[in-house]
Amino acid sequence: MLIGPLAGLAAVFEGLGPFYAVLALGFIAAVSLGSVAWYNSKRPAGWEDKERPDFLPKVDDEP
Repeated sequence: MLIGPLAGLAAVFEGLGPFYAVLALGFIAAVSLGSVAWYNSKRPAGWEDKERPDFLPKVDDEP
């Protein structure tokens, strides 16, 4: 049990574990999806001759 100024701080952060878990999961998903989209898009100048990594799925342009 915390006494003093840290007691109030601990009470504020007590229920934020799930919030930070969802925040971290969302960040990982955004980076992953952004990487797939970037590697499957037209290459920027200087990257035209670079190979796509094998672990990225190929996304077709046509439906």
